[in-house]
Amino acid sequence: MVPFFLYLQFRASYESSQALLLRSVGEQGRTVSQALLPILKDAGNNSLSQLDARLAQFVGTVTTIKLLFAPARSPAGNFYYVAAWPPVEASDLAAERQLLAEQGVLDRLAQSCRGEIPFSSVYQRPTGGAEIVTAVTPVLTPAGCWAVVASLSGDAVPGLHLGEPYWATPAVELAAAVYLLMVALTFSTLLSIGSGLRRFAARARQIRENGPDAGVFAGRSQLPELADVAAEFDRMVEALHRSAAAIRQAAEDNAHAFKVPIAVIRQAVEPLQRFVPPENQRGQRALQMIENSLDRLDGLVASARRLDEATADLITEPRVAVDLEAVLKKLVHEYALIPSSRGVSLETELSPGILVLATEEMIETVMENLVENAISFSPPGGSVAIRLTRDRGAAHITVSDQGPGVPAPELGHIFDRYYSERQAAESSDRPQTYFGIGLSIVRRNIEALGGDVRAENRTPQGLAVHVRLPLAAAERKN
Repeated sequence: MVPFFLYLQFRASYESSQALLLRSVGEQGRTVSQALLPILKDAGNNSLSQLDARLAQFVGTVTTIKLLFAPARSPAGNFYYVAAWPPVEASDLAAERQLLAEQGVLDRLAQSCRGEIPFSSVYQRPTGGAEIVTAVTPVLTPAGCWAVVASLSGDAVPGLHLGEPYWATPAVELAAAVYLLMVALTFSTLLSIGSGLRRFAARARQIRENGPDAGVFAGRSQLPELADVAAEFDRMVEALHRSAAAIRQAAEDNAHAFKVPIAVIRQAVEPLQRFVPPENQRGQRALQMIENSLDRLDGLVASARRLDEATADLITEPRVAVDLEAVLKKLVHEYALIPSSRGVSLETELSPGILVLATEEMIETVMENLVENAISFSPPGGSVAIRLTRDRGAAHITVSDQGPGVPAPELGHIFDRYYSERQAAESSDRPQTYFGIGLSIVRRNIEALGGDVRAENRTPQGLAVHVRLPLAAAERKN
């Protein structure tokens, strides 16, 4: 918008300067006519030839003065040029006279020969160049009607550009060319930066989908200004992969460090179990509490290790187009091979051909946690429903059970780490297997894949967990 406002300001200045110049020429024409009044009243046939020299005394370098004369007894509107200064070509005089006639100026002069006629009209001289008539001042004498015509020649002021709109002047044309050049350079720079950033985005997507073997950022843009950015991105990716390796190593080391003392405690408890008689209920309860705590510690160590490994997988595992129907069918088949002690069955409704960008391990981890959670809360002989559909450009997975559900105020917390509504005494399963980690892994994996997960209570009872994942690029095109 800045060039537009500048154009308006300069155009106003241009128009003001032209108007001031034209008024100046008009004033000069009136002054010349008043100065010529005594000469014109006494002019005879012998003095007409000397009018050119008389005009030269009053005319400046910019203004052109011409004299028209209509004899008293001549037909109306029969004006003739009798003098001009500076000298003017006869063809130019004819063109100017034609202009005055077309504008009705000569008719008005013939009727009254009184009153100044303001005028501002441009005409192109037959010999080339433009000229603008600024004033016509009549002088009535006994011999006839004189008309002093003041005009401005475009040759006198080369930068005036008579008759041209401001947008057509060379200055504006040059400014517009410079502005368009700057616009082209600006957009060229923006396109170059955008192209480099798009290459960076494509490389980042490849690294996220294909792991560390996808390449580096360096050399993905021709702009030298982005070279340092590319180098920093490469260092950041390298640091992420080192972090993933460190997380895996730490998970291994921590698991080993905890497993050894747990095993030692178990071995130390075994002799105590033989020495504490069955009738010593307090001692037997203490030994049972130790056993339960060791089992729980063992389960916590295993869960922490699984959590750390899942975190490392989010960073380094390459993403591919995963067929959700195939993964879910495989999962259901594996559960069918292992009879459930609770007699819970799995029911499926799976739409084919739904692909998401992920890894099979991440999807399997999500579904295993959801299905196991649903089975553990289902009543004996109940069922768990798994449904897969395509919904508004996303894959929609629903896992529903027939359990007691979750209190409404707690629905937003069931995906928090270490949160669990389950009481150990309410389940026949091993208490150490429930630490509130499974659903937190579900949410973390789903969000890492660009999706979302939520839970809602069913009517009359049960819980439904809804998972939405963006479709893979190939699936979106279809």
